[in-house]
Amino acid sequence: MLEKLLSLDTNLFVFLNGLGSETYDGFWLFITKQTHWTPLFLVLLYIIYKKLGRKQMLYVLLFVAVIILITDQCTNLFKYGFQRLRPCNNPEIKTMIRIVQSRSSFSFFSGHAANSMAAAMFIYHIIKPYFKYAFLLFLWPLIFAYSRIYLGLHYPLDILCGYLFGMTTGFIAYKLYQFTQIKYFPL
Repeated sequence: MLEKLLSLDTNLFVFLNGLGSETYDGFWLFITKQTHWTPLFLVLLYIIYKKLGRKQMLYVLLFVAVIILITDQCTNLFKYGFQRLRPCNNPEIKTMIRIVQSRSSFSFFSGHAANSMAAAMFIYHIIKPYFKYAFLLFLWPLIFAYSRIYLGLHYPLDILCGYLFGMTTGFIAYKLYQFTQIKYFPL
């Protein structure tokens, strides 16, 4: 069963990765860098600041920092626990795929997917009462994580598991944030 799942995952990766072309490589290399998403982060900070105030904005930032720390460290535990080769390092498919970027670390699961989804899930719940288009925030982790497939760094299952871990982490963090709001910052 696991072998079949991994085979399907590899085949889907080869298909999705094969959709790329040199024309778009620069775009996806740009997308995959976290720092290039700074304008989005600044807009979100502004929304949070305007709706919740400076003190709450700083509190939200603290939560996001802790969320990213947790997802990043858990991702590393999983990567070194499973030791799944990245597609760009897999000798079975290396000659069949487009490798735009290479890394020597392991693949399962995607830290980009986990971190971005955890932060998106948490911030989504914070801003949805104030911003009717808050659901658009989930485009960020989708585009961000797809770049990892495009570049040859992660399998779709790495992305999906990263999303699931990130969603869970972000939601739990939001519930903890709510609890602390009730206990320490009553309205």
